[in-house]
Amino acid sequence: MPSVIWPVLTNIVADGNGNYELMDNATTNNPERFYHRAPMIKIAAKIPLRSLVWLGLTFMSLSCRTESSPTNFHAREHQVTHARHNHLLTNAGVWSPDGEWLVYDLRSDGFDSPRIEAVNVRTGEVKTLYESKNGAFCGVVTCSPRERKIVFILGPEYPTPDWQYDFSHRQGVIVDWAKPGVAVNLDARDLTPPFTPGALRGGSHVHVWDAHGEWVSYTYNDALVESDLRDIAVSVPRPHVRVPKDHPRNHDGEYFSVLASHTTAKPAPGSDEIKRACEEGWVGKNGYVRANGTRQKRALAFQGSVVTAKGETLSEVFIADLPEDLTHSGETPIAGTATTRPSPPRGVVQRRLTFTAERKFPGLQGPRHWLRCSPDGSHIAFLMKDDAGIVQLWTISPNGGVPAQLTPNPWPIASAFTWSPDGRHLTHVMDNCVFLTDAATGQNQRLTERTPDETAPLSEACVFSPDGKKIAFMRRINFDGSKFSQICVVSLKAERPTE
Repeated sequence: MPSVIWPVLTNIVADGNGNYELMDNATTNNPERFYHRAPMIKIAAKIPLRSLVWLGLTFMSLSCRTESSPTNFHAREHQVTHARHNHLLTNAGVWSPDGEWLVYDLRSDGFDSPRIEAVNVRTGEVKTLYESKNGAFCGVVTCSPRERKIVFILGPEYPTPDWQYDFSHRQGVIVDWAKPGVAVNLDARDLTPPFTPGALRGGSHVHVWDAHGEWVSYTYNDALVESDLRDIAVSVPRPHVRVPKDHPRNHDGEYFSVLASHTTAKPAPGSDEIKRACEEGWVGKNGYVRANGTRQKRALAFQGSVVTAKGETLSEVFIADLPEDLTHSGETPIAGTATTRPSPPRGVVQRRLTFTAERKFPGLQGPRHWLRCSPDGSHIAFLMKDDAGIVQLWTISPNGGVPAQLTPNPWPIASAFTWSPDGRHLTHVMDNCVFLTDAATGQNQRLTERTPDETAPLSEACVFSPDGKKIAFMRRINFDGSKFSQICVVSLKAERPTE
């Protein structure tokens, strides 16, 4: 008999009132170490033991399907921040390239973080990488995967009644760890026509480098035309973009910046037109292989808001294939005009990948999440409800096709997620725990103890380290009646499989 099932035969616990509880060895041998406890089952006393054993086998089979993984890991959690303020991780890119440091901001209520910090996960040492000034705030920081550089949102300095922090009144800045406090502009801004190619005209948000630490993606809102429309955009390292200083909010940028999506205020119902592009992620370390066998080197997967034939707005999976040269305009100027927003450059191809309007629970759903692609570029992961209404992990090929449900969980996925560097696992929050999901089978392993709602892992981040041996996340920790978001890390060590 397989050893994974045998514990059921020796761990059927009765309470004397006709209730039986199925427990695994980890629970019965150590009551303080909670792994998994199947529900209590009402059973009549006259049912033969063999029926009870069969029922136990059934429950253990379900348990193994939802909480075991072909490769099991020993997991150890420890808290790495302790100061009496919030510590907020972004949903990806929070580790230094060597896996020794985590970067975060201090937001508490809205966009109000005064500085960007880094903490050493082994020693707890804290470094201040940037401190905002002149009435500005900063936040939502990510780290380059290749260099000790960070990029984050900086709100306006010297804010005025007509130019305060807003979706369209913010920018990305880069700080080199060797020069803390010295920020250089990522994206240039030009608010007066004729507009400068390579400069944008509004605000950028949630900046993430590609796997090579070269291009940076983010979301964008224009400050001049249809400011409520959100797009995705990219910045590429090219010669310094200089703009005229004929507006007090104009500034130069170190990178050449363009839109990567096309949105419209009034999408035609039932079409592939979108009124919002957001929550993007780079496709693969080196792009993906097209259906014809050629390689698309750079692409972004993102959520696009379509309008169905019935007039309902749904979020679907889209992809934008990017050319290597982003400097040439297509049918309309990449810098925009006085009456039109900037447009994607020539060669950008935007495609819709999912069509979910006829499903029982249509559209991408669940906690706010950014689409994340497997390192080899073959699977784009996203969240969507199954037919039972439970939020699950799903994947789809960058070439399109039918979405595949990865997880069969009894609980909904409750956070943003990331892939392991080797593409074998994903990590996320579920049932008030951090979980590891096998990317091939959808089977799960619970990595942290289940805690009450008030101290459960938060939904914003669950991020693998560069070597795949650690996962960073956050909990709300009570300090004398005040609760603050603290950063915790789960360290993983693969266990030898048992026969």
